[in-house]
Amino acid sequence: MFDTLSDRLAATFKNLRGKGRLSEADIDATAREIRIALLEADVALPVVRAFIANVKERARGVEVSQALNPAQQVVKIVNEELVGILGGETRRLRFAKTAPTVIMLAGLQGAGKTTLAGKLGLWLKGQGHSPLLVACDLQRPNAVNQLSVVADRAGVAVYAPEPGNGVGDPVQVAKDSIEYARTKQFDVVIVDTAGRLGIDQELMQQAADIRDAVSPDEILFVVDAMIGQDAVNTAEAFRDGVGFDGVVLSKLDGDARGGAALSIAHVTGKQIMFASNGEKLDDFDAFHPDRMASRILDMGDLLTLIEQAEKTFSQEEAAKMASKLASSKGKDFTLDDFLAQMEQVRKMGSISKLLGMLPGMGQIKDQINNIDERDVDRTAAIIKSMTPKERAEPTIINGSRRARIAKGSGVEVSAVKNLVERFFEARKMMSKMAQGGGMPGMPGMPGMGGGPGRQKKQVKQAKGKRKSGNPMKRKAEEQAAAARREQAAQGGAPGLPAPEDKNFELPDEFKKFMG
Repeated sequence: MFDTLSDRLAATFKNLRGKGRLSEADIDATAREIRIALLEADVALPVVRAFIANVKERARGVEVSQALNPAQQVVKIVNEELVGILGGETRRLRFAKTAPTVIMLAGLQGAGKTTLAGKLGLWLKGQGHSPLLVACDLQRPNAVNQLSVVADRAGVAVYAPEPGNGVGDPVQVAKDSIEYARTKQFDVVIVDTAGRLGIDQELMQQAADIRDAVSPDEILFVVDAMIGQDAVNTAEAFRDGVGFDGVVLSKLDGDARGGAALSIAHVTGKQIMFASNGEKLDDFDAFHPDRMASRILDMGDLLTLIEQAEKTFSQEEAAKMASKLASSKGKDFTLDDFLAQMEQVRKMGSISKLLGMLPGMGQIKDQINNIDERDVDRTAAIIKSMTPKERAEPTIINGSRRARIAKGSGVEVSAVKNLVERFFEARKMMSKMAQGGGMPGMPGMPGMGGGPGRQKKQVKQAKGKRKSGNPMKRKAEEQAAAARREQAAQGGAPGLPAPEDKNFELPDEFKKFMG
């Protein structure tokens, strides 16, 4: 969603590199480019004005003028100001002292509240809570059925006493759900309300009545991240009509300009608490302003990547794999282990999304977007078409075995050959890293392999005498070298017989020369 903004900001900062000092003209030009980038991203005008004013004021200050690298200092300022307009610190859910905690969802029609209720329920379940989804959207056709399906997929309970489709009192359902949650010992109640327009006074009053009936601990305003400039007006209408404590961004994985959604926190004074960035129920997490700012500036989001890895990989399994790689050049690491690791990475989510969390990946986002996720499935199919012995000892895979494996997995024979070759290369590299050798092929770099020992070995080999390519001549040289070594071991000089040889006589030429 923020690709355009990221590209413009990256191009702006690129012009600052290499400058030892920033002039007034440089600061003004940079501020102008940042302003254009923000406006093109659909950020609200009042937010842009405040943002640019803060950046220019700080850029003219001591922190930039006396910095060793002014360009990096400006990037730091922009990053901190972005964090500011996104809400500053991460806002956590407030839980009631006495269960259940009541969370009410409100928002426009089509903002994705029902799906988001399931995502929030699944997220809370992962945090160790026992959530209950309450169907109070009795206006939209099949809204109750949709919530029941979403709850079933998320593995959480649902309270839906009324069929909906215009039948039932949503205020009474909300009120009854609290007592139901206490009876069944649910510690969080998520109330899904009907979508409404900002000008729909009747439905707005209904939301206010539900609020008064259940006294929610948190009212979350769900906003479509692709809504555009009207997001600010809608947020203000809901703030005045119902009130809300936090904002949830849905459809953050879209390709529309999402600047207006990012303006909500600054305009309303209510922080963004959660973000939904995909269609799957687990494509949902707490919103971290600092991490989002870092991703917009193409600095990556390693913390989120690490958190996802910790959820997927167990420390015991990781230690087991590390010991296999560190032993006997990694030969204990088999294709079964490789397949298990690959499936664990797949559980973390889309490969392109994972790569997008790494710093600097914005420069190759076209290549990342063109990654075929089905390649992982093809690789898994090839490995699963092998026998257990072939997975444990890939060296036995010959031509006929490759043909059988290719036929079983529906790929070309060359694909099987390439996979096995890549596996050996990857195992060798990972084994070297596990043993502390760093990345191979990077001589002289600490922790990157090819250290001093390797360089000395190469120099020593370079000084050695080259052997002849003629087999007979090479054999004669080897015999002569062996004879010299034997004579040296007996105490004689190279090329001369040993001193104890009593029958030794000088050649005739030497006798004539010596008289």
